[in-house]
Amino acid sequence: MTTALPEEFTAAVVEKFGHEVAIKDIDMPKPGPFQALVKVFTSGICHTDLHALEGDWPVKPEPPFVPGHEGIGEVIELGPGDHDVKVGDIVGNAWLWSACGTCEYCITGRETQCNLAEYGGYTQNGSFGQYMLVDTRYAARIPDGVDYLEAAPILCAGVTVYKGLKVSETRPGQFMVISGVGGLGHIAVQYAVAMGMRVIAVDVAEDKLALARKHGAEFTVNAREEDPGAAVQKYTNGGSHGILVTAVHEAAFGQALDMARRDGTIVFNGLPPGEFPASIFNIVFKSLTIRGSLVGTRQDLAEALDFFARGLIKPTVSSCELGEVNEVLERMRQGKIDGRVAIKY
Repeated sequence: MTTALPEEFTAAVVEKFGHEVAIKDIDMPKPGPFQALVKVFTSGICHTDLHALEGDWPVKPEPPFVPGHEGIGEVIELGPGDHDVKVGDIVGNAWLWSACGTCEYCITGRETQCNLAEYGGYTQNGSFGQYMLVDTRYAARIPDGVDYLEAAPILCAGVTVYKGLKVSETRPGQFMVISGVGGLGHIAVQYAVAMGMRVIAVDVAEDKLALARKHGAEFTVNAREEDPGAAVQKYTNGGSHGILVTAVHEAAFGQALDMARRDGTIVFNGLPPGEFPASIFNIVFKSLTIRGSLVGTRQDLAEALDFFARGLIKPTVSSCELGEVNEVLERMRQGKIDGRVAIKY
């Protein structure tokens, strides 16, 4: 016997750009072609959700919308057509909600660059609610036997830093700086260690650096107390081969140039609203490569989840209720969150 679904459910909604979401009841959606309706168990809260709420990125979402792109839940209804998931499967939504599948980027494994891509919790309603829609072609497949609360951050924070580390082309045994040890950075430290890199962590908070050391960073630098460029250059005898910037403060991006080894690669994951203070002389003289890296593809996500399922990655996660989202977002603004907070329904 099938249980009838409610006509409405509770969600956190961005009704207008500002500082708070509205906790309210919204209409239950109906899955269309290639879509599934998912009953959400948990959803991580990402710094991107804060940018979405405040509307401070050049490309803005259109209110009203439901944020959230680290949701995990059970498929309870499928839309028309064939699917490679079934009712009862556990899936997740992600930042890359869907793409066209036919453009030059999609067919060459660069689907995150698709001009017709849709984004979870941004251009499509996300997981800050008791139910959500996913595109079954792009929804994450959650491995059996994992803790859903811990798995949720892998769907954005995890895959984002994993892809960033991959495109840095830093090899095992080489130095990798993780700049910013927040929701992304504390997971980046773990992926880098698991990939055989020698990890250096940089932050302005001693508790964040302690977290990095707990997860395997061999050297840490408090950028509030000393020059990270000089400290990293001295420790590594010439600078780091790779640098992954997950921080959201503009200063961290300029510091990356000073921490880099000659012919090193700097990858940007963080997205502050300001500009990059670049020294063109340093870039040319040191033959640096600077790359942006936007989340990851479905294959990247499958690989990132596999690291997690094998016990190599363990996000630091605390839980909250849906009604506490505004409080969590305020703590995020103030930099007072260790690791990640996830909504538990």
